[in-house]
Amino acid sequence: MLYGRAGEQASVDALLAAARQGRSGVLVLRGEPGIGKSALLEYAAERAERAEGFRVIRATGVEYEADLPFAGLQLLLSPALDRLSVLPAPQRRALEAAFGLAEGGGLTERLLSALGTLGLLAELAAESPLLCLVDDAQWLDRSSADALLLTARRLDREGVVLLFAARDGEGEFSAPGLPELRLEPLDPSAAAELLAARARTADGSAADAGLRYRVLAEARGNPLALTELPAAAAAGPVGSEGPVPLTGRLREAFLGQVARLPAPTRTLLLVAAAEEQGELATVLRAAEALGVGAADLPPAEQAGLLRRTPGDGRLALRHPLLRTAILEVAGLEEKLAVHRVLGAVLLANGQEDRGSWHLALATTGQDAELSAALERAGHRAADRAGHSGAAAAFERAARLASDRESATRCLTLAAEAALDAAQAPRARELAERAAKLTEEPFVLAVLEWVRGTAAFWRGDYPEAHRLLLTAVGREIDQAIAARGLLQAFHTAWYLGGEHVREVLRRLAALRLPAEDALGPLVGQLLAMVGPAFAEAVPDAGEASADGGVPPLLAAARAARAAGADSPRDLVQFAGAALVAGRDAETFLLADELIAEARAAGAVGLLPTLLFFRGEAELFHGRHRDAELAASEGLTLARDLGQPQWTSQLAALDAYLAALRGDAELVATRTAEALGEAVTAWGAPAAGTSWSQWALAVHDLGQGRAAEAVERLAGHTAGPYRHHVSAIRTVPDLVEAAVRLGAPERAEAAFEEFAAWSARIGAPAWTRALVLRCQALLGPAELAESGYLAALELHEGADRPFELARTSLLFGEWLRRGKRKTEARARLRTALEVFERLGATPWAERARAELGAAGSAAPLTAPVGPLAGLTPQEEQIARLAARGLSNREIAAQLFLSPRTVGHHLYKAYPKLGIASRGELAALLSA
Repeated sequence: MLYGRAGEQASVDALLAAARQGRSGVLVLRGEPGIGKSALLEYAAERAERAEGFRVIRATGVEYEADLPFAGLQLLLSPALDRLSVLPAPQRRALEAAFGLAEGGGLTERLLSALGTLGLLAELAAESPLLCLVDDAQWLDRSSADALLLTARRLDREGVVLLFAARDGEGEFSAPGLPELRLEPLDPSAAAELLAARARTADGSAADAGLRYRVLAEARGNPLALTELPAAAAAGPVGSEGPVPLTGRLREAFLGQVARLPAPTRTLLLVAAAEEQGELATVLRAAEALGVGAADLPPAEQAGLLRRTPGDGRLALRHPLLRTAILEVAGLEEKLAVHRVLGAVLLANGQEDRGSWHLALATTGQDAELSAALERAGHRAADRAGHSGAAAAFERAARLASDRESATRCLTLAAEAALDAAQAPRARELAERAAKLTEEPFVLAVLEWVRGTAAFWRGDYPEAHRLLLTAVGREIDQAIAARGLLQAFHTAWYLGGEHVREVLRRLAALRLPAEDALGPLVGQLLAMVGPAFAEAVPDAGEASADGGVPPLLAAARAARAAGADSPRDLVQFAGAALVAGRDAETFLLADELIAEARAAGAVGLLPTLLFFRGEAELFHGRHRDAELAASEGLTLARDLGQPQWTSQLAALDAYLAALRGDAELVATRTAEALGEAVTAWGAPAAGTSWSQWALAVHDLGQGRAAEAVERLAGHTAGPYRHHVSAIRTVPDLVEAAVRLGAPERAEAAFEEFAAWSARIGAPAWTRALVLRCQALLGPAELAESGYLAALELHEGADRPFELARTSLLFGEWLRRGKRKTEARARLRTALEVFERLGATPWAERARAELGAAGSAAPLTAPVGPLAGLTPQEEQIARLAARGLSNREIAAQLFLSPRTVGHHLYKAYPKLGIASRGELAALLSA
């Protein structure tokens, strides 16, 4: 029975009730040791087991396992491993590698294990509601914690309840975005009731009352203290040695119980505390090596300190603090001996990684053989995408190494693994330690690359750029230097145009072997970006076009044929094409790479690729498709903990909301985009440029020309004026400045825009915008010819939104010139496009202009067969209409099949249909 926890019990009951209705839920329980987190998990298990059809699975984090990749996750999912075959192939392979059921290829995407976890939980819940209990989550290994947190964020309609319990002040279990419940100390009445129930005496003497008073004062409402301290207090005065923290008092209470056990039982308890998985056979074999055995178990079991779990017979200590107390009080020689025998037993069982870790804990000096074993363990962990555990193994191997070269190699591997685990401070510290041990140019270049990447992640772009250029300036292979310079191009992008030009010059000076996989990509980057920055372009830049294939796609195919790592090596080229105004090529390459990433399970690349595709869709006037890309990318970026792409995608979504006139969403998304501003160098958030454009377009759409000019004048003249979202905002600045009556405020920006258009070869769409701006800024007698020429170019440029805006401006100009009949034709064209695109502010403006021109325009309903669906519903509906099953859609969108089904059947009533067949017919009509 729980005392004083009615509110917390109600929260658990609500989650269980929702799961019975097919809705998933997550809750993180937090609090100090002994506050009742584990008891609340047990309450949830009892309630679930009493409910018909509920299934319960469990895992517990253990401090000694924190560096063993996927240890916690494997324990939790062990009942579902027979269902691995139902998962999409990339997810199945990732989990098989993570759990040692198959060889990892070194390329496993660590996030795939999370998606596989979601799939397995959904499979278990398909039969009955599922309760997942994870205790001591602060000690979960990083790989398991990452997988479970991502799973928790994507649970929806599976009927799964996921409860975490995490202790304050120890370990780490950050769970941003998940609902949390903090367990506070019991109120005095509940504490007294619990103590009375646990410590009743037959006569209720005054002495007992005094003892209870002292325990209540010492326990401070902590349930475990109320349970454990009475015996300790009865044995001696509470707090007689001065003030002791509550956790310390609890450990003393546990140790008092341990001290009363026979010496052989205490030894066996020490082995059980050190063996992190509770494997009875392992504990007993190790204990036998120390002269004790199974016959020494009963005293610990009778004292309630140790129990065997039902079903698997594992040994479980009564409370994690008991484990801590036993290990802390043991002498150094005792602990070394225990770890030594455990290591030997585990190695004999074929568990090399666990055995090597225990032997490492038993080793105080250097040991070349053990160092090599831990290095092998690190490589195995990296192959399984357990990068945090790999870093720990490599670092420990370096400490045990008997020579400088081995120590340097292991520290370098540890730094790279820490970077792969997104642990930038740890990676930097390891790289700095390794750099002090070597003078080899290639190793130093690798370490500078690690430190540069870590600096980039924390927003210190100047330091990142300096380190990367230092690395590529060393005597290293040209192909390796090319990779470093391509990354330096990214850092330069955030520093300014001159830094970009420097990187372009150094790339142009490279002499890559003809067969190098990056050669075609470097040539294309120079061909695309060089002209935008007035840099000379090697003749080979456009030579890769073949048989009508766009140059960028031809270069990508040549790079793949030469062995490029696709999609990873090709990602940034999709974005670079936008700098050259080659938006159609961005779309085509991004679309190819997204398909590759989905098939390969390269989930971490998808936010970047979806951002680029969203930009290309937007620039071609396909606003709804851009919204779908931004929505999926933003959800993934949040889930994956990618602040740069969360900021960029939130800002892009804000711009799309501005086009629709959704003021609330504009405010929400720009706040999210700007909320992660970095401080290391004082650089703005990654999405600042798009956010400024979004806010300015919203102002322009609402008729606030002055505010739009104020935003855009600085934006187009600032340090990021070379960014895609700064260059392309110039036509908006021109329109706003003319409406404000201050055209001079846009003239300098327009001259740069026109020069950029000329440098990149003046694509038709840029020439159309240049002509529109000239019509606005130039003499009145040239305006009409400018508008007409712009409209002619728009007709062949596949940019309906820009065509409609030019038609609107021309129609307004004609109406002001008293040419109302001509104006009405232009304004109706504009209105039709704006309404089709959902650009509400512009549609309202066109409608108002039509009224002023003497022609009322009726209000129209949303157009398109899928109007009214949410982005996720529409995305699912489109895939279903193509004939994909729920399971296939789930694999593409990284959802569970039940969630796909839920969203699909929510969409049917909105569309007035009842089946997949009708959906396909609707979209093909």
